[in-house]
Formats: sequence, C-alpha cells, structure tokens
Amino acid sequence: MNRAAAGADPRLPSLLQGLVGLGVIGVGVALAVGALGIPADAGYAGVGPNFLPWLVALALMTCGAFMGWARTGGFRHMEEGPPGEQPYWPGFVWMSAGLLLNAALITTIGFIFSCALCFVLASRGMRAAQGQALVGAKPWLTDALTGLLIAAPVYWMFTRFLAINLPGLTPSGWL
Repeated sequence: MNRAAAGADPRLPSLLQGLVGLGVIGVGVALAVGALGIPADAGYAGVGPNFLPWLVALALMTCGAFMGWARTGGFRHMEEGPPGEQPYWPGFVWMSAGLLLNAALITTIGFIFSCALCFVLASRGMRAAQGQALVGAKPWLTDALTGLLIAAPVYWMFTRFLAINLPGLTPSGWL
C-alpha cells in the first residue's frame, strides 16, 4: 500500500527531501563560518590550514543544492522501501557514541586509544544491526585489537613520516 492510498500527503516525501538538502547546505554554511576563524597563512604546500574546511564547506553546499534540485526529479522516482522498514536506532547510537567519545577523549587518552575505542563502538553498532550476538568477551577483544592494529600504524605514519602532531599518551610519541 503506498502513502497516497493510506491518506498521507503525496508531497510530504518531496518536502522532507528538500529539507534534507537545506540541512546539508546549512551544515556547509556553518563550516564556512567556522573556516573564517582559521588563519589563511600558506603552509609548506602553498595552501593554508583553512583550505580543507573551505573545500568541504563548498562541497557540502554544492551537494545540498543538488539534493534540493533533484527532489523535483531524481528522489521523487525512487522506489519506496518495504512497508514498516525503520532505521536501526541502536546501531546509530553506538556509532554516534564512538564518534563523540573519540572527539572528547583524543587529547586525554591519545589518538591510538581514542580511535580504537571509536572502532569498537562502531563495530558494536554494525554487529547489532546485522543481528550478530553481542555476548561474551571475544567480540569486544577482537574489535579492540583490530582497532589498535588500525590506529597505531596510522598514528605512527602521521607523526613520523608526515610530521603532523597528533595527541599522544606518552611523550615518546609511540602511544
């Protein structure tokens, strides 16, 4: 049964898709406003530290504009999902917690451990969304070890090869 037959306004999906496009434009504008406060002094590559935030802001605003434009054509012709299909909110919460804790703890526990924690929590969300069992210590330990094995080389490459300062746990620069 489609929405029109159920008595819902057929224009509602188009309106909601337009609002998503406006939201993406709003995020891009907010990022651009934040980029105004970043100095534009050119670095070693001829671009300043505000280059990437401006690039991302412009990309978001462009994508949001295309989303708003496509709602009158492309989105409108998309197939609807199965009736009653809902987002898996617990997985969203696990992944959001991982990202927020990573941002909150990166200067306290260091890059490696905060990224490993983000990986563990995101893995929880993905495993739960796939219906995998979340009992026992083995999945937690596997995810923690995998997160450490991914984050440690990334930290080492950024700090040693690229000379980019990332928050570490020890002064030696190895954790």
